[in-house]
Amino acid sequence: MAFIKLEDVIINTSYIAAIRLERTEEFRVCLLVAIPTAALRPQESPTQSLYHFEWLQFTGDAARALQDYFSSFNNVIDLLPHYNMHSCCGSSQQDG
Repeated sequence: MAFIKLEDVIINTSYIAAIRLERTEEFRVCLLVAIPTAALRPQESPTQSLYHFEWLQFTGDAARALQDYFSSFNNVIDLLPHYNMHSCCGSSQQDG
């Protein structure tokens, strides 16, 4: 569990469910935060969500800082790196 601070917002990274990088006229980063709801009361249905989801949007320096943080090699594992595209696409050529 880690905390990140952006301007006047402190976020527990354990509750970040998704990250969306958007490049429109202004670069922005959106975080989908899963906020735990109160414990279920006996009269509540067990099918109700245990989390409330909310998108937080950041632009400018905060967006660039988030992009740097979440794209660093310490925080993200690229499952399809560009240099390894031939091995994952079923290339039939062999060396030799």
